[in-house]
Amino acid sequence: MARILVVEDEEDLQEVLSYNLRQAGHETTIVGTGQAGLERVGIETPDLVLLDLMLPDMSGTDVCRALKSDPATRNIPVVMLTAKGEEIDRVVGFELGADDYVVKPYSMRELTLRLQAILRRRAVPANGGGLMTFGRLRIDREGHRVWVDGAEVALTALELRLLCTLYDRRGRVQSRAVLLDEVWRMSSDVNTRTVDTHVKRLREKLGDAGGYLETVRGVGYRFTGGQPDDPPQPQLDDGGDKKTLKKH
Repeated sequence: MARILVVEDEEDLQEVLSYNLRQAGHETTIVGTGQAGLERVGIETPDLVLLDLMLPDMSGTDVCRALKSDPATRNIPVVMLTAKGEEIDRVVGFELGADDYVVKPYSMRELTLRLQAILRRRAVPANGGGLMTFGRLRIDREGHRVWVDGAEVALTALELRLLCTLYDRRGRVQSRAVLLDEVWRMSSDVNTRTVDTHVKRLREKLGDAGGYLETVRGVGYRFTGGQPDDPPQPQLDDGGDKKTLKKH
């Protein structure tokens, strides 16, 4: 059973969501405004926040931004509910750190299954398998923390998901279409510059470890399959220029 906070102002949807989530075995708390949602999180930390974007007092994106910018709440999964289905809206949602983005009208069964998948991923494995080390890079998947040469690097939920997807499949090329589906959960017919832009930004944040993310021109990206102690190599950006890695 999970504690799910539903931030939704439409009364009909409040009832439908509350009923179906309770039927699935979850405990629900319903609030109708963004401010009430933030206050409720401060009183009792939920396992997941189901967040409508069109709220009467503030935008759901502002609520998500507030949750993800606070170290005490940034690891709470957030699923956005919205009538906006444009690519840019989904990209903004994921940029803010949302874990999923569901467009109305939606199937309650599909929504419930998505929430269950997110809650399963959030569960900490008993063997501590969420902590990974590769050369200069250390990843705490469950704690949403990344270090390069011992210095912590702040990543958004989307950036961490992108890094972990490439790391889990290291040595294998991942096409832009695959990354869009696996990381963004978007159709591959959207603009693939979305992937390129985020990989470039992730490399910049990782600094000296950014070279672990290799560009396979015309195909996609790959986490280097070399030995963990090998220094990462400079990568060509998408304009063909060599990226310069910082030296210590």
